[in-house]
Amino acid sequence: MVKRIVAIVLIFILVLVAWLVLAGMTKSRSNQASRELAEEVAALWGDRQVQPAPTLTFMWATPDPATKKKHGKKAPQVWHEKPVLLESSAINVDFDLSHRKKGLLWYATYGLTFAGDYGYVHNEDVAGFLQITARFPSQRAIYDDFHFIVDGVENPQMTPVDVHDGKAVVEKIPVKPGQPVAFSVAYKSRGLDYWRYTFGENVNRVKSFDLAMTTNFRDIDFPDGSMSPTTKNETPNGWQLEWKFSNLISGFDIGMEMPKKLNPGPLAAQISFFAPLTLLYFFVWLFVITLLKKIDLHPMNYLFLSAAFFSFHLLLAYTVDHLDLLPAFLLSSAVSVVLVISYLRLAVGLRFAAVEAGLAQIVYLVLFSYAHFYRGWTGLIVTVGSILTLFLLMQLTGRINWAEKFAPRPPVQRPIVPPQPRP
Repeated sequence: MVKRIVAIVLIFILVLVAWLVLAGMTKSRSNQASRELAEEVAALWGDRQVQPAPTLTFMWATPDPATKKKHGKKAPQVWHEKPVLLESSAINVDFDLSHRKKGLLWYATYGLTFAGDYGYVHNEDVAGFLQITARFPSQRAIYDDFHFIVDGVENPQMTPVDVHDGKAVVEKIPVKPGQPVAFSVAYKSRGLDYWRYTFGENVNRVKSFDLAMTTNFRDIDFPDGSMSPTTKNETPNGWQLEWKFSNLISGFDIGMEMPKKLNPGPLAAQISFFAPLTLLYFFVWLFVITLLKKIDLHPMNYLFLSAAFFSFHLLLAYTVDHLDLLPAFLLSSAVSVVLVISYLRLAVGLRFAAVEAGLAQIVYLVLFSYAHFYRGWTGLIVTVGSILTLFLLMQLTGRINWAEKFAPRPPVQRPIVPPQPRP
């Protein structure tokens, strides 16, 4: 018995190494394809977008103190500048998610309608100029129906200019003490994976801020380093979210992570990494059942069963390159189950092959692998299945005398046949 268990463990380790190699190769192929195709999608559709808040700079001139006494009012002017805060921000963002497939991978692409109304009040004691800089969220994107309006006037000659961190539209207007300034930015664009609205690199102060977001999808998630909305209202097609603050000091952004479809390559690699656990459950179940039914399964039988399990993951890893994920999964499952049942039918019998072994394979290989289709629930599903398996095995083996089962078998006394005399 002990030698048989050792042999089964060695077979399990051998197949474990094969699974790790297969999973690593599948993951490497998927990562390489994902990087290459993601660049193509970003170039054709639009890249990930991070929309910076507009920045305001107040500029004013004073006489040069070094020459003021000599030249008086004709002294050269020295220009000063400092950043100033927005008085209010009212932003509306609408997302239209539409997944697109490139090669064998799905990408979360979206259409975007952005409209921001901003206000400023010149609370300085001197007059000067206010420079408004509105940056674009990405260099690799299109901006249709773009409008940049300052105090109700849109500059028909306005064109993007280079700034230190990309492209932006810049407008400079004269301001006097107490003067309010209203301006707006609006456009339609397209992006990939996520969208963020940032207040700057460091901790910043934001006054009278209101951002309303509408999605056409329900599976919402927020990127790391971003704030949760202050209110959420579900709609027939998605969500209406709002971030509203009166006087905020924060280093966090506002963002939305687009829901992603299951991609076949990464999922096949994940299932392959998980495969040894499914085979372990199947081996334990098979070992206990054959022990109870006094069925003699040789380690070579376990080796062929391991190969049948491995065929599921090998076939899945390469059929997803040519079939959709679900048909590839069903085909691989059917092939593996047929291999196991048809083999054990010859080794043991049809009933044992179809019931005890076949049903166990469907649970541990097929259903446990299918649990990876439910992101966030895989661990719980496998845990519940493991606990139920443990309960069933404990009930079946509770009265087994293990010392007797593992006791060395007495040597078989073979009758001595005397040699027959030659005629």
